[in-house]
Amino acid sequence: MAKSSANTGTKTQAGLGLLDHFSALDDPRQAWKVIYPLPEIMLLILAATMASAEDFVEIEEWGRERLDFLRTFLPYENGIPSHDALNDLVNALDPELFKACFTSWVDTLRDADPEIIAIDGKTSRRTHNRARGREPLHLVSAWAARQRLVLGQQAVDAKSNEIKAIPLLLERLALKGALVTIDAMGTQVEIAQQIVDGGGDYCLALKANRPVLHADVERFFADPKAEIVATHTTTDGDHGRIEERRHVVCHDIDWLFSDRRYADEPAFPGLAMIGMVESKVERNGKLAHERRYYLCSVRLDAETFARAVRAHWGVENRLHWVLDVVFHDDLARLRTGHGPHNMAIVKHIGLNLMRSTKATASLKVRRKRAAWNTGYLADVLRGAA
Repeated sequence: MAKSSANTGTKTQAGLGLLDHFSALDDPRQAWKVIYPLPEIMLLILAATMASAEDFVEIEEWGRERLDFLRTFLPYENGIPSHDALNDLVNALDPELFKACFTSWVDTLRDADPEIIAIDGKTSRRTHNRARGREPLHLVSAWAARQRLVLGQQAVDAKSNEIKAIPLLLERLALKGALVTIDAMGTQVEIAQQIVDGGGDYCLALKANRPVLHADVERFFADPKAEIVATHTTTDGDHGRIEERRHVVCHDIDWLFSDRRYADEPAFPGLAMIGMVESKVERNGKLAHERRYYLCSVRLDAETFARAVRAHWGVENRLHWVLDVVFHDDLARLRTGHGPHNMAIVKHIGLNLMRSTKATASLKVRRKRAAWNTGYLADVLRGAA
């Protein structure tokens, strides 16, 4: 395959270092047919997507209207490719290599402070093609809760295959010093071991998919001894809803280990704590009650445990909700080749760039501003906004 021109010495005219991290991308086109260099196409797609373009037709139109702006970064000697050419190229790009480039770039954005990394999945509902037996794209993403950055992503055929995707995603992440939170789908001994081997700690949700261990922990928290547990309570209220959450942790877990052997025994490496979150939600005069249980490899105090659990829930609002409401991910209709996966990575790049700015406006407003103000868009692309 032909290498992108970013590998042959082409430099950005205005110091756009972002593209350097994607110079390892292979151009899937035959070299003698390449009219529009790969770096130019990738910059066009990213900039247009950040500026509110929703599909390749809009990306092409935006590029023609903003060609002078794009030329402040790269030559664009042959102008802007057609939307069909954009679609064909994005469908053909190797998503595994694209993900590796993404991870390399994100590593430059991360700081050295401890981080809570939430692993969670999301389905892009309109990317299916049932006539050809294609299911919607389901993407498992890693989210740095404190810095609010997407750290990586791994596509799977369906939600049930998250167990296979999570280890592949973890392989690409810097886990040292991090606390990794995963829903019950990822509560597997092998996944916990991978996190520990990577220098991190885990906080894994425990549900009925591990029935014996779940029953043991559930019985304990039904009537715990006050002297071996610690609690922290929080109360939130909005939109007519009042939610009280009681967080309970126990570091004395020797009772979980015994000489008895059974299929669901607690074989998790470095298991140091169990936790419970009891939530009571009052809405319209009705009260809902729920308990959730967790396994942790580090002895968190009750307040820190509460923050970790809250950070994991936050991925829904700060990543998945943003992708759907701000980037209209659930309306995307890409259904062929690697297009859905690769465009999800483009949106993650755009989201990270916008999160990295000092702007106080909402992400929705920032995306609109990028559409209206090319000076602002240029600063975001350079990481200078």
